[in-house]
Amino acid sequence: MTRCHDWRAATILDAAVDLVVGTALIGELLVVITDVLGRTFFDTPLLWTDEVSNLALSVIAFIGGAIAYRREQHVFIRTIVDRMPERPRHACYAFVDWVVLGIAVVCFQASLGLLSARWDELTPILEMRGTWLALPLTIGMVVLGLYASIRLRAQSAHAVVVGGIAAVGCLATVMLVHTFWLPSLSTGAAVSVALVVVLATALLGLPIGFALILGTLLFLYSGGLISFVALPQNMVDGVSRFVLLALPFFILAGFIMEAGGISRRLVMFVASLVGRLRGGLLQVTVISMYLVSGISGSKAADVAAVGLVMRDMLEKEGYDASEAAAVLAASAAMGECVPPSIAMLVLGSVTSLSVGALFAAGLIPAAVIALCLMLLIYVRAARMNVQPSVTLGLRRHVHLAADAIIPGSMPVFLFAGIFTGFATPTEVSGFAVAYGLLIAVLLYRELPLRSLARVIATAATVAAMVLFTLAAAQGFTWVLAAAQIPQMLTQVVAASHNSTALFMVSSIIGLVVLGSLLEGLPALLILAPLLLPMAPGLGISQLHYGIVLLIAMGIGAFLPPLGVGFYIACAVARAPMDRASRIMVPYVAVLLLGLLLVAFIPWLTLVFPRLLGFAVY
Repeated sequence: MTRCHDWRAATILDAAVDLVVGTALIGELLVVITDVLGRTFFDTPLLWTDEVSNLALSVIAFIGGAIAYRREQHVFIRTIVDRMPERPRHACYAFVDWVVLGIAVVCFQASLGLLSARWDELTPILEMRGTWLALPLTIGMVVLGLYASIRLRAQSAHAVVVGGIAAVGCLATVMLVHTFWLPSLSTGAAVSVALVVVLATALLGLPIGFALILGTLLFLYSGGLISFVALPQNMVDGVSRFVLLALPFFILAGFIMEAGGISRRLVMFVASLVGRLRGGLLQVTVISMYLVSGISGSKAADVAAVGLVMRDMLEKEGYDASEAAAVLAASAAMGECVPPSIAMLVLGSVTSLSVGALFAAGLIPAAVIALCLMLLIYVRAARMNVQPSVTLGLRRHVHLAADAIIPGSMPVFLFAGIFTGFATPTEVSGFAVAYGLLIAVLLYRELPLRSLARVIATAATVAAMVLFTLAAAQGFTWVLAAAQIPQMLTQVVAASHNSTALFMVSSIIGLVVLGSLLEGLPALLILAPLLLPMAPGLGISQLHYGIVLLIAMGIGAFLPPLGVGFYIACAVARAPMDRASRIMVPYVAVLLLGLLLVAFIPWLTLVFPRLLGFAVY
């Protein structure tokens, strides 16, 4: 009876959270589109768009971040935990839920101070109190605590008790060490301890965003000089940027593409063109990832959209599922620099780089790496025992081409809108959603209105995970800045005798390794603001260096055995991870070779932005 009551209460809470977050997403979408149309045709822009967008982003990030945890949408690494015997494994699951509950309690208490501090702040247009922008974090921590409690109640008593004892033991250890040891630590040593805690808890299955929050809390606690309110303050400020609205909008566009049959039409058209080449369907996978990445922006949506369409075709023609998973993962890693990738939008939001310039700069480097992958597939395909593709007639080619014209026009319209200055990337992302809806709902009629609510809820959950992780990483980046890590890195670079090659190679290694450990995006958020300002001093364009960091991060995110993206690719392709990991080795080698070509031939990155008039400093 108790379990039934918990299930009903959780269902009601889920529906309420979905309604709030979905309303914030769709409401802001309508505001952005109305602003662009009003400014363009009636010369009456909505001056308060930025203020409303900050509130919407805060709602999506923190209230939506709670339900993302409930649905296990947050990125976590369970490679070690899942190999444990059953009882220790379930105890680790419970330990993670106890830690999340503790984080929710501490962040809730700290957020109350932020609510009070921002009561007297007023926004310039609507004169909305700053408290409203911080309130979603407070509410989100309450919802997060409820979800953690619900998850604990659903587990076995043994796992909950053992996990709770472990959590209490860790807390007691931290307090004991703080009393007798941490006061004598330098700031740099305290950061090192925080980094160790982040990596250790992440490897035990704690979602990356929460591991970063835990590391920040530990640093603040060990110092004792800065209030915990610094964490919620940096988290709220970290998502209060208008450009970040492009994240949920492009993610929603990606899910609409998948549900509405848009991605499938593009993939089928590509298959009709190159399916007869040696290793044809694997070549199709690479080209399709390049095209689809240019619309959806979400790697999870990209892998699912292309992988699910290709899987049955690959199986039918006798391709090895592990080979398919490796190609899918490698091409998705390449897709991180195909606009409008989420990583590009995030990099533009946390640095001085123009998002439009990043979009232009990523096209040719991604094409170079795609060609490298296709060449490897061509060589390896000679040993594959696969059935040849069926030759399609002219009528079928024409039909598939006609089906792909409208979906293929999406990236053309998107980039034209950005590069001509008609709209910002954020505003264009809003029109991408509207355009996708028109195609999927009215033209193709593959997305019934009754299914649209589910698509919106799913997209909002994924967007919330990304924004929540960004907010958590912003807090941890502030910790690194407070510990003067940028100055230390500058000294290290100076000690390397200003070697451009050494700086570039060490940056690539750092992003690949840390990207594998922290799922890519948090690694970019932590390192990019620290490393990017050093590039000009070594004669490296920041735009070029930013693209190199993006590709390195993508390789890390899809690098076995820890890269989370690699596991997504294996799950979609239904491939065993051990065999797929072995097959992935030559693809990783080619990805790194392609990255080195991009890193040491700046022309590949800078030629297109220069043609479009972007600054390439």
